Amino acid sequence: MKVGVAGASGQMGSLSAVTLSEADDLHLIALFDAHTAGKIAGVTISQDRSALDGCDVILEFSRPDVVMEHLAEWRAFGANVVVGTSGFDNERLAELEELWGNGPGNCLVVPNFSIGAVLMMRMAEFAAPHFPVAEIIEMHHDRKADAPSGTAIATAARIAKAGGPQDRAVVSEESAEGALGANVDGVNVHSVRLPGLLAHQAVMFGSEGETLMIKHDTTDRSAFMPGVLLAVRSVGAQRNPLSVGLESLLGID
Repeated sequence: MKVGVAGASGQMGSLSAVTLSEADDLHLIALFDAHTAGKIAGVTISQDRSALDGCDVILEFSRPDVVMEHLAEWRAFGANVVVGTSGFDNERLAELEELWGNGPGNCLVVPNFSIGAVLMMRMAEFAAPHFPVAEIIEMHHDRKADAPSGTAIATAARIAKAGGPQDRAVVSEESAEGALGANVDGVNVHSVRLPGLLAHQAVMFGSEGETLMIKHDTTDRSAFMPGVLLAVRSVGAQRNPLSVGLESLLGID
């Protein structure tokens, strides 16, 4: 399977490129980054998107402000695409569904490649109907380009779909704008950006007399690589042209 990486000079892109190059069943043939030259795993980083034409699978880690333009081109190439770029809320997913249509190729959007994070989101979805209120606190390094994270957006969507009513006794009045966080599908989401962090999320549920916290911490990007490999190997066989998340690949959808 011939694989290419877009956004190859970023931390996730570069680590994924090395990981793909070491897999016996995958062949890393091309790297693209609009702003960076150099080599990774012996493959030259091109600043021309056409370098990825001919890939069976393209792994997309470019910035949120250019990702839709890239996806339109990868679709024109007829490639299968795994999207690791963050920020795919319901509105952007609807835009992507219209863009992608029935292919050619399949597109898999992955809010989080960590197996533990996927399980955390599934557990939050399971808990949501049993508590009147949920809030999300997501914490990332200070080089992350967007907020809230794709994982937080996906988690809020799952809580809302599972029937979490968000029934507070009082809706507090903010004395400072943003104090209650962003409202994502009716769930308050709080974003923290600090040096020293990598990727962390806590989902807090509250009910009369008790709270429940489901927390996941990523301390090294190597935790994402099994999910990256699973997505790249599986995207071509997925049932629908456009899918979201690793859940179906893990048998927990």
